[in-house]
Amino acid sequence: MIEISATAQAYLRDLLAKQDHADIGIRVFVTQPGTAQAETCIAYCRQGEEQTDDVPVPYEGFTAWIEKRSEPYLEGGMVDFQDDRMGGQLTIKAPNARVPSVRADAPLEDRINYVLYNEINPGLASHGGQVTLIEVVDGNTAVLQFGGGCQGCSAVDITLKQGVERSLLAQIPELVAIRDSTDHSVREHAYFQ
Repeated sequence: MIEISATAQAYLRDLLAKQDHADIGIRVFVTQPGTAQAETCIAYCRQGEEQTDDVPVPYEGFTAWIEKRSEPYLEGGMVDFQDDRMGGQLTIKAPNARVPSVRADAPLEDRINYVLYNEINPGLASHGGQVTLIEVVDGNTAVLQFGGGCQGCSAVDITLKQGVERSLLAQIPELVAIRDSTDHSVREHAYFQ
């Protein structure tokens, strides 16, 4: 679990005391965990705004709600506050936020992103391309979007069927289909015209 230093706790207590709501805490989570775009976030969390599976961690004067899905990515993390000439700086370090430590019981989106960012995108990068997960629909269909050199590429159907789809379906058994939502009429940066 992420640790909040004594100085960060004091800073957060003071910050939360200035809010209009008496019963306000913080929520800690990682957006796009396990990917290069992962961001560790702290947000205000009024009573009732926490998610049902968030883990409450009580501190003196406030509660930190840790997003259950983000727990493995926050492991070994630290929230700290250092005084400086400008008043101080709150820092969040979560060394595992981008590390691909995806367990078999991780959410489907996390496991798809793991395969995309660690196995598929490195190969596509040699052509200046990448593929990202847009959403999972119908519980088991991944909707993807190609970008860079893959958008508008004449070989994208081969890449999708022989590479991306084959890898994802083989590694994630609950996926049943892959859908491409890319507008391939834009051919400006396509690797193969």
